[in-house]
Amino acid sequence: MAEYSFQEIERKWQQYWKDEKVYEVSNGSDKPKYYIMDMFPYPSGAGLHVGHPLGYIASDIVARFKRLNGYNVLHPMGFDSFGLPAEQYAIQTGQHPSITTDENIARYKEQLQALGFSYDWSRELRTSDPKFYKWTQWIFKLIYNSWYNTESDKAEHIDTLVAALATDGNADIKAACDEDTPTITADDWNGFSEKDKQLFLLKYRLTYQAETTVNWCPALGTVLSNDEVKDGFSERGGHPVVRKKMPQWSMRITAYSDRLLQGLEKIDWPEPIKEMQRNWIGKSYGAEIDFSVVNSSHKIRVFTTRIDTIFGVSFMVLAPESELVVELTTEEQKTEIEEYVVAAKNRSERERMSDAKNVTGVFTGSYAEHPFSGEKIPVYIADYVLAGYGTGAVMAVPSGDQRDFDFAKKFNLPIPLINDAQKLTKTEADPTKEGKIINSDFLDGLSPTEAMERGIEEVEKRGIGVRKVNYKLRDAIFGRQRYWGEPIPVYYEEGIPKLVPDEKLPLVLPEVDEYLPTEDGDPPLGRAKDWNYKGHPYELSTMPGWAGSSWYFFRYMDPDNESEFCSQEALKYWKDVDFYLGGSEHATGHLLYSRFWVKFLYDMGIIEVDEYAQKLVNQGMIQGRSNFVYRIDGENTYVSKGLKDQHKTTAIHVDVNIVKDDVLDVEAFKQSRADAKDAEFILEDGKYHCGWEVEKMSKSKYNVVNPDDLVQKYGADTLRMYEMFLGPIEQSKPWNTNGIEGVYKFLRKFWSLFHQGEAFQVSDEEPTKEELKVLHGTIKKVAEDVERLSLNTSVSTFMIAVNELSSLKCNKRAILEPMTIILSPFAPHIAEELWHLLGNEGTVVDAPYPEFQEKYLVEDSIEYPVSVNGKMRAKISFAADASKEEVEAGALANETIQKWLDGKDPKKVIVVPKKIVNIVV
Repeated sequence: MAEYSFQEIERKWQQYWKDEKVYEVSNGSDKPKYYIMDMFPYPSGAGLHVGHPLGYIASDIVARFKRLNGYNVLHPMGFDSFGLPAEQYAIQTGQHPSITTDENIARYKEQLQALGFSYDWSRELRTSDPKFYKWTQWIFKLIYNSWYNTESDKAEHIDTLVAALATDGNADIKAACDEDTPTITADDWNGFSEKDKQLFLLKYRLTYQAETTVNWCPALGTVLSNDEVKDGFSERGGHPVVRKKMPQWSMRITAYSDRLLQGLEKIDWPEPIKEMQRNWIGKSYGAEIDFSVVNSSHKIRVFTTRIDTIFGVSFMVLAPESELVVELTTEEQKTEIEEYVVAAKNRSERERMSDAKNVTGVFTGSYAEHPFSGEKIPVYIADYVLAGYGTGAVMAVPSGDQRDFDFAKKFNLPIPLINDAQKLTKTEADPTKEGKIINSDFLDGLSPTEAMERGIEEVEKRGIGVRKVNYKLRDAIFGRQRYWGEPIPVYYEEGIPKLVPDEKLPLVLPEVDEYLPTEDGDPPLGRAKDWNYKGHPYELSTMPGWAGSSWYFFRYMDPDNESEFCSQEALKYWKDVDFYLGGSEHATGHLLYSRFWVKFLYDMGIIEVDEYAQKLVNQGMIQGRSNFVYRIDGENTYVSKGLKDQHKTTAIHVDVNIVKDDVLDVEAFKQSRADAKDAEFILEDGKYHCGWEVEKMSKSKYNVVNPDDLVQKYGADTLRMYEMFLGPIEQSKPWNTNGIEGVYKFLRKFWSLFHQGEAFQVSDEEPTKEELKVLHGTIKKVAEDVERLSLNTSVSTFMIAVNELSSLKCNKRAILEPMTIILSPFAPHIAEELWHLLGNEGTVVDAPYPEFQEKYLVEDSIEYPVSVNGKMRAKISFAADASKEEVEAGALANETIQKWLDGKDPKKVIVVPKKIVNIVV
């Protein structure tokens, strides 16, 4: 067989593609555009393991396939290069985060380029590059200078609000604003000082500063978003996180709640992602109702979607953070309440909501008055109520809500029934919406649906509440008290935030002596010397990680533009992303925030789309396949897996890179562990067999497989195809290097079709009917597979086709040249080499995808299995259009069948057209 020198071939063509700028694409073409994009990675120091390229390989196959099919394909790559890991390393070592980041990016690029991806590297982005974040700061300024007009249902420049305030005040202004925004007249506004005007406008701006309860991580010295906190600890580093009130920059994403929901209906995104976003936004219909506090002027306002259950209220619960807690706590309860509040602040919202088992709470000592019955209702605090949702208070209906039920059980509170269909048990509430309302005064006899409408009408009639649409979505906290992030382009004059002028952008990160908070507790930027604007101090917080990723897809369209974030020509041509591929873990972070920014930019008339990605695909995770050795307890002896049950052993992870087909390289293992150097090994059949288990791929489990090693051993084309062969792209699956040899053998077999012995040799003979059938079946199947992203079955199709062509001893140019084109998206290096060996000019990347012709798959004849009394006795070919009568006659006349009939007349002949013939004697 001719040698397939994959290392030489892959280096050669990667250099050619780079030198010839094969993957650079223009912002204009007569071809239709296709924009395919991967979620850009954060460049960690560990580099890529084999799980990371999974999505990149899939998107690259689609990008190459679309280019073969006549599209002008934009396929860019960049790096989400701000982030905590580089900052933590800087704190530990004193090395500037940019150095670490640049080194990590260089490593990522080396690995990505070795896999032959068709990225247009001339468009590379880095969010930490001032040339990029200049425009992130510019967008921040736009958002700050805007307000949301709910009447026009869009963002508008703040000047339109100022004009309305100056002429009419705000009584008739419909806007997304702070709940405590007072009503003012035009005279009030015009009489305000400039400082008071700016403070008042902060209640309307889409970016604003306010006292906010945040997730504060003392060890990291920064605020964390909800998705960066797990079970009360930071996801990065596992440090304790507390709930704390502090002034924070926020973005009024809540103004877009309804549009974010509506937009989900017009994009082709995975339903689980859409559902997560719907639940996160949490739109609900109901009413806000006031409960008066006994012997107090205070009122407790609650939001409920089930006003039909209002007569089932037997107690009320406040969030521990509620401002009413201090007002309603009696002297006798003060100590207990204060202790509980402190404890609650140390738990994240996610932890409080998910921990249904531990029921806790404290009585405030105060009572509320039921708005209809006038009964006294005790008021508690409990951490299952969150300050951020609704009003931070709930009317507890224990018969219809499980958490209220558990609370009532623990504190021995009444559980009144309010529906004749309710079936309560000792441990479970019943929230049924069947049956009729009972024990509920004017609601008795109504269905729950009828009672909801009747209850809201009565609340509004009595003036004790209003009809309300509510959302769980909270405004997005935007500031981070750390160094390695985009500086917020704001300075302070007499405590009032003011924007840095456009001509001063980018506001570049200053040098600091340390990357820790200052001794006074200010963020690290407080250490910068002479960092101010004309003597006025700059903002010391930086932007969160999601800032740059909320718009980077537009910058790829025009990455070198210094005068605007993207030219109108580029925006008009590329418009939006046709295919976006990345992880589902970003559902309520990046994927939601980016939709918010895009809708804002659309409102401003800067872009033509209000959704940036038409189609989203979430790739599954490649899990690790761990291997284990078994050490006999108390001895320095390792026993092979099949013999371990004869001893008491401890399973120990072993580096999967010194295991092949679950057989351990004993000498390599001895060298890898000092304590195994002189160990004894009990073998089976002369081999040490390891155990295995599927786990998350991580260094601690010694199951990380480096793609560099596999590329070195088998080649990039083999790795690309093998990762696709593992299973459907959307599904998670375990990595198992044991199967990669099969794909490697397939590529060598494909290579050999073009060679006679060591010599490259193809024939110009006309292909046979069988050869054309194989080719056109492959053309059709692979095209269909790529379009529906069934790339694992494409690899199977290639393998079957090459086996069939090998059996036919096919070396015809008319077959092998189109096969090379079809294979090129999957294995671009070998395809490029063969394309040129075939004598073609240019690159296989620009070859037209072969045209499928149905005629080559039409069968002229069909082979029928013919059974006599249920046993198959012969296979007989008939014309494909033969009638049942012709098939029956031909089968009965067949010499072999005549022998089995033995002169007898058949009782019945069953012909299933194009399938089988069954003769019953």
